[in-house]
Amino acid sequence: MSDTVKYVLDESRIPRAWYNIMADLPSPPPPVLHPGTLQPIGPDDLAPLFPMSLIAQEVATEREIGIPDPVRDVYRQWRPSPLYRARRLERALDTPARIYYKYEGVSPAGSHKPNTAVAQAFYNKEEGVKRITTETGAGQWGSSLAFAGTLFGIEIEVYMVRVSYDQKPYRRAMMEAWGARCTPSPSPETAAGRAILAARPDHPGSLGIAISEAVEMAVQRDDTKYALGSVLNHVLLHQTIIGIEAMEQLALAGDYPDIVVGCTGGGSNFAGIAFPFIGANLREGKTTRIVAVEPAACPSLTRGRYAYDFGDTAHLTPLTKMHTLGSVFTPPGFHAGGLRYHGMAPLVSHVKELGLIEARAYQQIGCFEAGLEFARAEGILPAPEANHAVKGAIDEALACKRDGVSRAILFNLCGHGHFDMQAYVDFKAGKLVDQDYDEAELAMALAGLPSAGA
Repeated sequence: MSDTVKYVLDESRIPRAWYNIMADLPSPPPPVLHPGTLQPIGPDDLAPLFPMSLIAQEVATEREIGIPDPVRDVYRQWRPSPLYRARRLERALDTPARIYYKYEGVSPAGSHKPNTAVAQAFYNKEEGVKRITTETGAGQWGSSLAFAGTLFGIEIEVYMVRVSYDQKPYRRAMMEAWGARCTPSPSPETAAGRAILAARPDHPGSLGIAISEAVEMAVQRDDTKYALGSVLNHVLLHQTIIGIEAMEQLALAGDYPDIVVGCTGGGSNFAGIAFPFIGANLREGKTTRIVAVEPAACPSLTRGRYAYDFGDTAHLTPLTKMHTLGSVFTPPGFHAGGLRYHGMAPLVSHVKELGLIEARAYQQIGCFEAGLEFARAEGILPAPEANHAVKGAIDEALACKRDGVSRAILFNLCGHGHFDMQAYVDFKAGKLVDQDYDEAELAMALAGLPSAGA
């Protein structure tokens, strides 16, 4: 049997609807609150930031949300993405496990992020939006929105976390190649950025700060909206195309996962691969274990508090109940920049509270070791974020070896590492270290959580 086993769907099989987990949850998540009144927000409260079509998706409860034909037309460039059986990795690990990975690195931007970037750009274009502001950590989201913006003729302004802006110049170059403007955050362009820089001129930045800057800039012009690359319900909804396709591809393989693994930062790629399988667990009595893997240096699910908090550092956003390290928490500058967010998506946090998923945290050196082991077996070099899912899958496969059982393991390889080579250079040179967050800073950040819902 060939070592390379690839399950490919014809483009006619691109899903026609996204899956909305809200329809199957045993209880709804807590409401989003207005930061001033502490009352549940309405559509008008979000209208300055998002088009009404996305606001409607944010609160939708129907199980399927149709994918517009213009969005499916763009998806056709890389979707359905391939599913692989990792036979060479199985042999290298000497495990009886059956390991599958859904590979999202085939998109033009090299990650899963265009799944929602294209959709968000389309809905903004439909509403006449001329300009979108956003934030980005490692740059996967910023480059994906830049790609989508150029397709739909929308100006894109990206605030990139400064430590990643310096670490990943080729992500920045990619955004600029697609016509976006990329600014290191914190920046002197906004009141939020100036306040941070006044207190600490060398601040490395955080996703919370970059969100503040992008939101501040969005509300200043009527032709401008804001876009978020993770966390929000509609973003997670768009990513479920990953899991929907994976279900059909696994059916081609004659298999079904015992375990699904995804890396988690804000929660979008994890939700994309996991939510359809959680839905099957809830509706059909399936028993798939769902494992969320996060960085030990920014452990919102395993160390954060489940509480109402702001999504940004300057407190410009509504309050959502989520696992959070505190909106002013600044994680250390480890290389998986896309996972350096202080909070977790409210829906991911909610399913964790319901006991529907497990969570674990890993240090970066172990994740890079796993990524290289995967690359030497399967030939694909993962992004630093995806390495967390790779390590989670490898650990589960080794557990199968110890237990002497064959289980099917599915993970989302959410992006390639071609623009993260400096991280691998540093790893090979012994320059990477496992980084721990500052316990005193975490305690301070958690002590400053809003009293809403306490």
